Amino acid sequence: MGRNLYQKVWDEHTVGTLADGRTQLFIGTHLIHEVTSPQAFGMLRDLNLPVKYPHRTFATVDHIVPTDRQQRPFADPLADAMITELRKNVEEFGITYFDLASGMQGIVHIVGPEQGITQPGTTIVCGDSHTATHGAFGAIAFGIGTTQVRDVLATQTIAMEKLKVRRINVDGELRPGVYSKDVALHIIRLLGANGGIGYAYEYGGSVFDHFTMEERMTVCNMSIEGGARCGYVNPDQTTFEYLKNRPYAPNDGQWDETVKRWESYASDADARYEDVVHINAAEIEPTLTWGISPDQGIAISGTIPDPENANSQAERNSIEEALAYMKLPAGTPIKGTPIDVAFIGSCTNGRISDFREVARYLKGHKVAKGVTALAVPGSQITAAICKKEGIDRIFTDAGFEWRAAGCSMCLAMNPDKLQGDQLCASSSNRNFKGRQGSPTGRTVLMSPLMVAAAAVKGKLADAREVFSVH
Repeated sequence: MGRNLYQKVWDEHTVGTLADGRTQLFIGTHLIHEVTSPQAFGMLRDLNLPVKYPHRTFATVDHIVPTDRQQRPFADPLADAMITELRKNVEEFGITYFDLASGMQGIVHIVGPEQGITQPGTTIVCGDSHTATHGAFGAIAFGIGTTQVRDVLATQTIAMEKLKVRRINVDGELRPGVYSKDVALHIIRLLGANGGIGYAYEYGGSVFDHFTMEERMTVCNMSIEGGARCGYVNPDQTTFEYLKNRPYAPNDGQWDETVKRWESYASDADARYEDVVHINAAEIEPTLTWGISPDQGIAISGTIPDPENANSQAERNSIEEALAYMKLPAGTPIKGTPIDVAFIGSCTNGRISDFREVARYLKGHKVAKGVTALAVPGSQITAAICKKEGIDRIFTDAGFEWRAAGCSMCLAMNPDKLQGDQLCASSSNRNFKGRQGSPTGRTVLMSPLMVAAAAVKGKLADAREVFSVH
């Protein structure tokens, strides 16, 4: 019986079995940022321990960085102190740091792939749940807590229970105007926000075979929203072409040999899975959320659920709670719901391909009166490419505010926040209560082009109609 990628990478990184039955797993790459690392470094100092393998740890700043004014000191003294603390820690422990002055700073899950740090067949962790993003490269990547950040800094290992593996095949052809974000939201809608608990998701099928690396990253990023600890795509020629000549990718002398090794991690044809899910790509429509969990999604042509049609009391309660928070009328079309804010960015959809695709359609359109629209590149490199290609100008001409790189309004640990009950059309990954900075702010998740359509119309809209996507 063959093995799948998860089993191969797990076996190769197993150090031993602990007394409680968990596996001590070696971590190939550790990504850190300013929010979840300060306490971990403090614990290291208390224990008088060094960082075990500083060359395997990479740092950047993203969550608290303002996107409108980045000169120090920041207006928020706490944010300024966190940046200062991170610099002190990386200098003391000898860790590579992509800071604001480097030209390479950005959201940690965008910087890693851009630099070629994210590679197939390895284990990657970060104190951030969307570390699942890196699975797009055929890595086993997952978020960890602050105590585990300490453990990885001190030992380069963590204790972990082995996951089951679910294979999700998406086959066929996506219709025009349907993007990887729609695929991710469709999968979560089908399997549930808790459907992946205890699982690693392996994504495959013809849709993933033809996806670019950035499209694969979007879906893997959202794995955690479906409850899976991680998600991955088997490495292939698309993966290798993306990585070639990246700063931290193997050099020419090692390239061919390394690619052969990377290829060996791909799941065997007769690999066994806990279960397999099949999805027809043609059935996926532009999808968006209506509630307070990523699995509360519907097609843009759909209607907001009515609790009267629930299949159980638990489902009825869930719908009622979501509708009460979102202030949306049950049983009415979601299309046409007015918005206040439009946000394109985040580790899910703040990459160069996202901005290129939106710019292709946005040119010549204007943001509707009364809508605040933010475009926030996920990294300084993405921002530089956008500027070089004139993409930033297309956004600003349309009425978007073009900001500096950072997490921005995804989780609002910076000045970019919703106010009051504002409703935001967002390309980010979570629509939890209060997620975007206001205790009563409302988030509707969707693809970047759908966000642009909502910004132009001033209400939730079908991007295929707004931009004549055929």
